[in-house]
Parts: sequence; structure tokens; C-alpha cells
Amino acid sequence: MKTEKREPEQYVDLGHSELENHLKTQVALYEKRLKEGTAANKVAAFFATNLFGFAYHYLKSRFGPKAEYQFYPRNGDDGIYPMHTYSDAVTLALVSDWATDTPESDRIGYLIRDYDPDYTIHLGDVYFVGTPEEIATNFTDPDASWHFGKHGSLALSGNHEMYSNGTAFFKKLLPAMKIRKGDQVATQQAGFFCLENSHWRIIGLDTGYNSTNRPLLEVLFKPDCNLRDEHLKWLTEVVKLNDPNDKRGIIFLSHHPYFSSFRDDHPVVGRQLKKAFGAAERPVLWFWGHEHRLSFYNKYGFSDGIQAWGRCVGHGGMPVETNPPDRGHTGQLLFYDQRIRERIRRRDVGYNGFALLSVQGAAIDIKYIDQNNHTVIAERWTVDEAGSLSMELLELHPEVTKY
Repeated sequence: MKTEKREPEQYVDLGHSELENHLKTQVALYEKRLKEGTAANKVAAFFATNLFGFAYHYLKSRFGPKAEYQFYPRNGDDGIYPMHTYSDAVTLALVSDWATDTPESDRIGYLIRDYDPDYTIHLGDVYFVGTPEEIATNFTDPDASWHFGKHGSLALSGNHEMYSNGTAFFKKLLPAMKIRKGDQVATQQAGFFCLENSHWRIIGLDTGYNSTNRPLLEVLFKPDCNLRDEHLKWLTEVVKLNDPNDKRGIIFLSHHPYFSSFRDDHPVVGRQLKKAFGAAERPVLWFWGHEHRLSFYNKYGFSDGIQAWGRCVGHGGMPVETNPPDRGHTGQLLFYDQRIRERIRRRDVGYNGFALLSVQGAAIDIKYIDQNNHTVIAERWTVDEAGSLSMELLELHPEVTKY
């Protein structure tokens, strides 16, 4: 399927007006990674490093039934969308852990607006707990700073949306995510999707729905974030990930990391994807969030999972962590942005940012842009006729740590 171009006169405005900047309060770094220790120490660490506001919203919203899972086909939609553009390249802005209603998230939202991409995609986590009010403040209110792409916006869920059982994510956020499909404008029907053209498939994965289990206990016994059976069926029967004749390059998007040098791994998702690929398996490029940082990994995969180049872009709106790696996989860690922007509450905080993808033919140029509109890293990915990926580093900020 080729990238579809549309002339400007056929443009349908999928966004809303942006009003003047408004003053907001910086959210403290309340999702600090838990250190190893006893169960009691973990509980103490959890509440000690979170704002009372988070505890209040969590306890107020967490209890009750989980929202009904939505999957394709739904309302006549199969979740596959052809990429549209008015130019020679399709542009996409990827941002994660952005919805914090802070000056930093505003800054990133307005920067994305200035680039005016074809698509904007949020990789999950609406803070504090994804309530209807928080979704409205960040995405749908007239003065919200989320920028809707020229041809649409899409959203994935993280664990924070599920702390309120996912109800607002499915009932408020997804209906606001409009996406062009041919000559029609569709509404996102499920928490996963596939954007595609003749060279690439960009596939959003829902690791959020199964990222919670029992209230409070989920702090101690973290779920594995596995993909639901309905999701896997869609990957094999609709997306046809297992088709050995489809040699398009694969890019996965998710909230939770497949592997990490800074937080917990989620290997079960890689195992599920390996099974979904079957004989068509090949290495992929994988973007995720969850960790509030910018980091880059060489190709890696668990022995029973797929191989992937990992890119963590969880630095959209939360205070950015700059601590060195301490969870393994350091042999695969290529770069991480350890630059210190300022100190907040006696803690070093880094630079917020987002990823801007420019898709043109078999190549994708990616710029990782910080809140000062500086390119931190630029790279070019190319897919060949066999579906194999290769990367060329184009630019590296001199202060970024090369591991």
C-alpha cells in the first residue's frame, strides 16, 4: 500500500485551536523506580516518593471493575490505517509520559505544533491516574496543549490510565483520537493500531491493559503487561504479521519496555510477538516509554523472544531521570541523555523531548528533539527488499553519554 498524498484543499481539520500559554505547576518525580528490598520497604518507598495527590487519586479511582477491553473489528474498523501526507514525506511525532499538565508538557506540545506533523502519537501515561478531568486538561480542553496531526492522532495506554481502570481512556481519550482512513475520518476504536505504507508498518501495541492487577498489590508484584488474546489474533489474522511475503519494515510502539538497563524487563511481550511472527520473524525497531528518560539500545532480544533495537522516549512531560544504568543490558545500551537541566527537590532533572519521524520511501529519518528545540540525536533507518533494517547515526549531541 503506497503512501497517499492529498492536496491541501482536501484538508480536513482534525485538531482544535491552541490558546495562549497558561501557568502550570511542575509535577514532582513521583514514579521513581523502586529499589530492591523487603516488601515493607517497597511499600514505604512507593508512598514516600509519590505526591499525596497521586495517592489520593489512586485510592479514589483504583477500585472497581476494569473497563471492558476494546478490540477490532469494532464499528466497522479493522485498526489498519494508510499513511497520508501532503508532501513527499510522512511525518510523525512520538511522545510518551507527556500528559502531565505542566509547563514542560506545554512546551513539548507547542514544539510539536510548530513542526505540524501528519500524525501525533502518545505512547501512554496520563497523570495522575488517567481520570476524565486529566484527559480533558491534557488533550481535549480548548487550552490543552496536545497537537492533533494533520491526518490524525493515536494513543496507547500505560499503567497510569489503568490506575482508574481504563474507563476514561476508552470512553474519553480514544473517541477524541481522529485518524484519516482514505477519504473518511475514523475514531480510534481500540488501544492498538497499524499505520502502513508500501515500505513500513508502524504498529501500536497495548501493554497497558494488563499492566495492573490487584490494587496496592500491583506495587509489589508487577504484572507482565502481556498482550491480550484478541490483540494477538488481530496481529496474525488482520495485520498478518506472520506473512513471509510481506517484507515491509516493522516498527513497534508500546508504553512498556521490552528490556531496559534502568527498570524491569517485559520479556513476555517479546515471546508473544515471536509466536505471532512465526516463520516471518525478523528484527524490528521498537519505541517505548514508561521510563522518564531518553535512551538507545543496540539490537537485543531474549532467547525465546524477538530481536529489537530499543528506543526509550519516555521523556515527554515528567521530570527526566538522569541516573546511570543499574539493571543490566549495558552491553546493548548505546546512548542515554544524562544532561542535567536543573535541580528540583534536591534531584537532578534532565531535558524533556519527543521523536520526530520523517518517512520517505525505504528510509526513515528520526530526530530526537529536546524542549529547547535542539536535536539530541538524529538517525536514519532503512529497510531492504528482504525486510532487514539498518541504521546510520547522523548526529549526536556532544554532551550525550555514549555508553
